[in-house]
Amino acid sequence: MPRSLLPENVATYVASLARETDVQARLRAETAKLPSAGMQIGADQGSFLSLIVSAIGAKRAIEVGTFTGYSAISIASALPEDGRLVCCDISEEWTGIARRYWKEAGLDTRIELRLAPALDTLHDLLAKGGAATFDFVFIDADKTGYDAYYESCLKLLRPNGLIALDNTLWGGAVAEEGKGDADTEALKALNLKIAEDARVESSLLTIGDGVTLVRKR
Repeated sequence: MPRSLLPENVATYVASLARETDVQARLRAETAKLPSAGMQIGADQGSFLSLIVSAIGAKRAIEVGTFTGYSAISIASALPEDGRLVCCDISEEWTGIARRYWKEAGLDTRIELRLAPALDTLHDLLAKGGAATFDFVFIDADKTGYDAYYESCLKLLRPNGLIALDNTLWGGAVAEEGKGDADTEALKALNLKIAEDARVESSLLTIGDGVTLVRKR
């Protein structure tokens, strides 16, 4: 999937104005060499995540799908020193890269990585009294699992907390008529569900490959 639906020259211009640290720039460059590099968010989206996390004064956050850790740096850097980001992923290889850069960025003490299926981690957080205690969630993992992640994270989120879901335009495939693949159909169904969900307010933003921003009522 394309990282942005913008014309290439416009996407390049937007990226050139995005703020990122030297650590983030080097992490992005290293990740770009991986076969799965397309899963990495852009610098503009990273700065957007930092902005909204800071704006709501978030202290406790969750990330579902960490990859090599760029988005985690964006989120954790906007938390206070005693803030906490719980990262959910299953890849030791990819998160091994993340750990190196988190430590270099001085953010490793704010990030708790849980290598397990994300739903297991989310259910564990709920079982241990985490309901309505988190301020922010970023979901960027397997698309067919998005609905289940959304439901669990809504329970963990405090009122007025925010969820950001990545890739909700899915390269434009969600706008095409007819039945698509499982990922496309899962995203189309969830986009419609969120738009009609009385529990939240939402906006589908054309940042990157589409970011749906949700506020819990």
